[in-house]
Amino acid sequence: MNCTESLKKQQHFNKVYKSGKSIANNLLVMYTLSDKSNKNHLGISVSKKVGNSVVRHRTTRLIRESYRINESFIKSGYTILFIARNDIINKTYKDVEGAMLNLFKKTNLIK
Repeated sequence: MNCTESLKKQQHFNKVYKSGKSIANNLLVMYTLSDKSNKNHLGISVSKKVGNSVVRHRTTRLIRESYRINESFIKSGYTILFIARNDIINKTYKDVEGAMLNLFKKTNLIK
């Protein structure tokens, strides 16, 4: 089983923005950075442009839960950063999960 830690510090987010590879679809932008550890680090960013705090927290929960459910299929040793796009408002869990899996497939992060 994978063990994923959360990214909390701004400097860690900035490192992934600067050095990581990005890929996007209509709901999410995903930055990935290989970090040679045996676990993943997950960061989630939802801008105020997406909506009020209720909308932003709901979006964060959808992204985190989509990741958690599929965590066992994802390769270890990466820092993964998700940025929510405006189109994510009013999307269902399945929509978010589908968008996330689409990005993981494109980047070959699925085991």
